[in-house]
Amino acid sequence: MTALALAADPVVAATIIVLAGVLGLLIGSFLNVVVWRLPRKESLSHPGSACPKCGHPIRWYDNLPVISWLALRGRCRDCGEPISPRYPLVEALTGLFFAGVTAWVLSPIGPVPPHALPAQLATLAAFLYLAAISVALTLIDLDTHTLPNRLVLPAYVVGAVLLFIASVFAGDWAALLRAAIGMAAMFAAYLVMALAYPGGMGLGDVKLAGVLGLYLAWIGWGALLVGAFAAFVLGGLFSIVLLALRRVNRKSGIPFGPWMLGGAWVGIFMGEILWQSYLSLFGLA
Repeated sequence: MTALALAADPVVAATIIVLAGVLGLLIGSFLNVVVWRLPRKESLSHPGSACPKCGHPIRWYDNLPVISWLALRGRCRDCGEPISPRYPLVEALTGLFFAGVTAWVLSPIGPVPPHALPAQLATLAAFLYLAAISVALTLIDLDTHTLPNRLVLPAYVVGAVLLFIASVFAGDWAALLRAAIGMAAMFAAYLVMALAYPGGMGLGDVKLAGVLGLYLAWIGWGALLVGAFAAFVLGGLFSIVLLALRRVNRKSGIPFGPWMLGGAWVGIFMGEILWQSYLSLFGLA
């Protein structure tokens, strides 16, 4: 089977999407460990998972994503302590996220031509990696109001390498230049905002902005502009809702990382389409 046939075969594409979803379930299980241990500077591998109430190690068959939680009816097998539904929810959402990213990459509206299989695979690896750290960073920021360097800084290297490989196979050298400019531009813009308003923007946001700029601009200028703008729209709407419900006041600190990530994914999935529609509306496209 040629690369063209492999990429275009709907059965193969559907199989890849399903396998990506299963991988997402497994990654989601690991992300639950990352979200709990990384902010506490604990090892991600030792000791193994255990019940926080009775301390009994969790058996392998009780650690199957989503399935084990349902089978145990959300309780520890040994002491009966309730297990938070957040764990299977993170696993399920990560599985759906991975499947959605894979479907987008393999689709005709994906960031590389459907016939360029090696470029698709490198692109898929890059964006699945971003999806995984997006889940972890969102939950950690909501829990601790921090964006750990141990997750953010390696993303510069991993993202740059994988997107470089994708560009080589796709023959799209302009994407690399855009990515470098986008990374620098978003980093600089957030740094200016952090210096101008230290209470509202942290250095973690600044470092994350560079990673998101790298990915968004690699797709296109429309993705970059829409993704950057969407972060402030989503964050602003959420803040207005919380203020209206009196859950926070004007001086409350609201983590912005989740909205940066949410806005970025709006830009990734829909940015180019929305930008072209905007230009067409004013006769500029």
